[in-house]
Amino acid sequence: MTAISITLLTIALVLLVALLAAAGAGQLARMDGASYPTAIRRAAAAFAAVLTLAALATGTLATLAGK
Repeated sequence: MTAISITLLTIALVLLVALLAAAGAGQLARMDGASYPTAIRRAAAAFAAVLTLAALATGTLATLAGK
């Protein structure tokens, strides 16, 4: 496989995990009795957190691989 296809598959996997985390957070918020806007806000926060962690891990690995 080429580097581009591996990169695209990794991006797709990270987005899938972020979407699943957001859906879970939204569902748990609704089950806890939160309103729809609050549940969407919590889901968005979970989505952003997963993407932030993925970017942090990528930056760390890129730094370590450069040495």
